[in-house]
Amino acid sequence: MAERSLVIHPPATLVTAGELTAKGDLVSIVREAVHRYIRDERLLIGDPLPSERVFAESCGVSRVVVREAFRSLSATGVIDVGTGRRARVAGIDSAMLATVIDHAVHVEQMSIQQIYDVRRTLEARTAALAAVRATAAEAGAIARHAAGMRADFADTAAVMEHDIAFHAAIAAASRNPAFVLIVGAFETVMRGTWPIGWKTRRSDEQRLASVETHEAIARAIADGEPTLAEREMQLHFDHSVGALFEAGVL
Repeated sequence: MAERSLVIHPPATLVTAGELTAKGDLVSIVREAVHRYIRDERLLIGDPLPSERVFAESCGVSRVVVREAFRSLSATGVIDVGTGRRARVAGIDSAMLATVIDHAVHVEQMSIQQIYDVRRTLEARTAALAAVRATAAEAGAIARHAAGMRADFADTAAVMEHDIAFHAAIAAASRNPAFVLIVGAFETVMRGTWPIGWKTRRSDEQRLASVETHEAIARAIADGEPTLAEREMQLHFDHSVGALFEAGVL
């Protein structure tokens, strides 16, 4: 991304040194200052931020505090802190959200069934939108992943990769970056549950039925049939949830 021509203004002073302890954690104060600066200056992904020194002087804290705040913001995907260069505004990606979801599952804050409930709702909508918005190239990519599942049927790992890419391609074709982000964030959970669901389908006939459902979704999208695409995606999730129930995962 080409860097925009920007004038980097110093952030406004938020608090006086004597007020810092009354207003809470110093690192939190700097984090809020960074958030506010990004909003007030209307910065975009890739735009540079003022230096640690500038934020330290503006907030009345040490550079050690600012550095810790920058690390925290980097860990959550708000800024990108590279060695030897100025911090820049970052874009949230699926990996960050995937980590949160995976953690929530492992500490039993949410269940696999609840995640599949959300996936069924969201991905049915992405399929409908893809049927309306997909270009010929996007529809072709979706169809190729469905065809790949059949072509590589004997290779379980390859079928899973086609399946994951199939859902990602539909999200991309929906032209909604929120769907791309969220569907991508389900990948970690999907990689954990997919082999179980595939194994639960004990016969080639049952497994081919799953492949055929993907092919039906791809056809509906290519034909520009949003209602049918949505219905086929819901059917796909009904079958997937059923397989996981049988396996005792849900």
